[in-house]
Amino acid sequence: MGTELVVQLLYLAAAVLFIGGLMGLGNPETGRRGILLAEVGMLAAVVGTLLHHDIITYEWILVGLVLGSAIGTVMALKIPMTKMPERIALSHAFGGLAVMLVGITEYHHRGAGMNTLHISATGFEVLLGGLTFTGSLMAFGKLQGFIGGKPFVYRGQNASNVTLIGVSLAVLAFLVYAPATPAAFWFLVAGGLLLGVLLVLPIGGADMPVVICLLNSYAGLAASATGFALGNNVLIICGALDGGSGFILGMMMSKAMNRSFSNVIFGAFGATPDAPGATTAAGGPAPNEANLDDAVEILRSARTVIVVPGYGMAVSQAQHAVRDLAQALKRIGSEVRYAIHPVAGRMPGHMNVLLAEANIPYDQLFDLDDINHEFSATDVALVVGANDVVNPAAKTNPQSPIYGMPVFDVELAKTTIVLKRSLNAGFAGIENELFVKPNTMMVLGDARKTLTAFAAKLKE
Repeated sequence: MGTELVVQLLYLAAAVLFIGGLMGLGNPETGRRGILLAEVGMLAAVVGTLLHHDIITYEWILVGLVLGSAIGTVMALKIPMTKMPERIALSHAFGGLAVMLVGITEYHHRGAGMNTLHISATGFEVLLGGLTFTGSLMAFGKLQGFIGGKPFVYRGQNASNVTLIGVSLAVLAFLVYAPATPAAFWFLVAGGLLLGVLLVLPIGGADMPVVICLLNSYAGLAASATGFALGNNVLIICGALDGGSGFILGMMMSKAMNRSFSNVIFGAFGATPDAPGATTAAGGPAPNEANLDDAVEILRSARTVIVVPGYGMAVSQAQHAVRDLAQALKRIGSEVRYAIHPVAGRMPGHMNVLLAEANIPYDQLFDLDDINHEFSATDVALVVGANDVVNPAAKTNPQSPIYGMPVFDVELAKTTIVLKRSLNAGFAGIENELFVKPNTMMVLGDARKTLTAFAAKLKE
């Protein structure tokens, strides 16, 4: 009884710390404290679980602890901040796999002896766990470039996906009625794995941050189901917090993109429209390319500059070069601010994390709603690797797949300087009308090298 009391107290402490961690993560200034609280909470949960009376031997647990700690340490040391979206996708995949394997083991040991709650939770667990595992692997492949960023669509895609979801839920209901039906259970496992592939393949472009949120929500719900299957309170609470926060964040991201969840999942965002989506196509006006000296002279005379970072900044790891340029501009009397789009990058808060790594103050970072009206009174809008979030087609071209998505009004600045590796389309797979605007200057090349050269010339 004494050990059980300690276990439950540790679980209670873990739950409180998880809630405190989420509250801390709601503000950039308290985010670091929130992470620390969540880490302490996870430590309490792990220690409580290791004291559980159901544990017979610790040998394999210690093996898993050593291997997992080694892998986690290497990932933390080797993976740069620019690759956080890929790392998070992999973490979701491993979490989904773990949940699915726990469900398979639980069914193998108990099978027909499960009651209604137990078999319901286990079936839901393997279905969502499998979906999270393969779906996260697909997201990782798209983010890393192993799989094309454009949506993979085919005739009858939505109908077949909805049918598979309906059949899987029907099989789950049958399994609850007849637990001693291994074929139904293994169908749920296979159905979950297949759904993860089919639901993420059609998604591309700027919807990837929402996909990450949804996968996070699925992983949390699967973990909560595992808690019900194992009778573990901290798993129920932790999973519910993870699933709920991921779902809410996904809704917020969809709202920021002016899109619905159903549109995200079934809309095949990023598909190239039949009609021309940009004016940079063959026969249209050419982009306004400029050299370093021209751009530096514009920056030297600017009194107000708004930097708009995007995924290209992450790829070139140019966040420190952005800071150095901002400092050079401030020394000559310019005011520098940063415009952060909710879906810039490949995960929520991607740009915030990178700029924070470069020690750029939080009070210089502004959301879309807070700064978009400032571009018309700004001397220079400096776009660093952003594409879809500054594309005027979202406001002007009803046939564009990003039409209706809120974007920055960078074209209203006196001069817009765009840093890009090439004139290729962005992750959404469409051309950008901004590049041919008369007040736009395109400076092609690696963003970090270009920004470093800007700063050096401004110091001369």
